[in-house]
Amino acid sequence: MNGKILAFLGIGLLIACTPTIDKRGYLGDPEIEASIKPGTDTKTTVQERLGYASTTASFGNETWYYISSNEKQVAFFTPTVLNREILAVSFDKDGKVAGLRHFGLKDGHVIAFETRETPARGRELTFLMQLLNATPGSGQSQITPPNPGSGGGVP
Repeated sequence: MNGKILAFLGIGLLIACTPTIDKRGYLGDPEIEASIKPGTDTKTTVQERLGYASTTASFGNETWYYISSNEKQVAFFTPTVLNREILAVSFDKDGKVAGLRHFGLKDGHVIAFETRETPARGRELTFLMQLLNATPGSGQSQITPPNPGSGGGVP
């Protein structure tokens, strides 16, 4: 009886540690991409063939980016990016395709799209400052950190 339970738990552990491959974003089709002709196709025809872009350029010339990535995750660990491909479709001032370019991980830096951290302005207290601020029986803090916006003068 105990042997069956241990075997069941062992199999469950092996299944839980099996890596999961996740494909996200735009799944490109080389035939459809090859059918897009610079100078002929427009934003409308590109959107009909490729769908909505993952993101667009914020500044400069108008470019649509179609982003796809493959990630591997084992159990609860942070996913690892195996492959990332970007199709950049740039348009001229008349809205016609100016060019198509492909980018991958080898072409640039790995960018964390979301860090789930909110940056906070100001100064962090050191361990000693925290220790002195936590003096029992005192209603006020012993050390007041300077105001970072005051230029170092008297607050």
